[in-house]
Amino acid sequence: MICGVDEAGKGSVLGPLVVAAVGCTDMEELRVLGVADSKKLTPAKREKISAEIREKYPYSLVIRTADEIDDLRQVMTMNELVAQTHAQALTSLHCTCAYVDACDVNERRYEETVSSFACSPCKIIARHKADVLFPVVSAASIVAKVERDRIIEELAHIYGEIGSGYPSDPHTIAYLTAYIRQHNQPPPIARSSWETVRALLHQKNQRSLLDF
Repeated sequence: MICGVDEAGKGSVLGPLVVAAVGCTDMEELRVLGVADSKKLTPAKREKISAEIREKYPYSLVIRTADEIDDLRQVMTMNELVAQTHAQALTSLHCTCAYVDACDVNERRYEETVSSFACSPCKIIARHKADVLFPVVSAASIVAKVERDRIIEELAHIYGEIGSGYPSDPHTIAYLTAYIRQHNQPPPIARSSWETVRALLHQKNQRSLLDF
């Protein structure tokens, strides 16, 4: 079996990292479903294709919460964290070859990093833009994106308008800024180890000193 692995939420400041792995014996079958880079599909199209993939093909999901990410970043880099999670997603699928989206400028180095975390023998092929090059990685990208969007929607019901969770999203920054001003700490769904959170905390502390 051939597998593809991709993630959603690597660079977000709010919410989880979601990694998906999808298995198949023929990548052309996935192409027929209309798989593509998840960011180029409409939400409705992504949800439809994700449902079909999850119904017809073996898959796995690994979710790292904000707290888990903060804890793991004390002992490893973010690239190592993603590589470990990529390897974990492959564990239950027992594939012989896996295509992964390279989260390192050096593709060969990323292959070796993922392999070092793998629990069973599997040939790892890491490529930049793998979600564009390989249908099985496109499929994993779609499943990961849809699952993360679902989680973000659930979090929004609990915490209010949090936006997409990415630092580039004004809604996310507005939510974080307001929360930190009110509570003097980031929300539980924030990655406190992120520079975005540290900068907002510093800004809040500076303002407090000026007020004093």
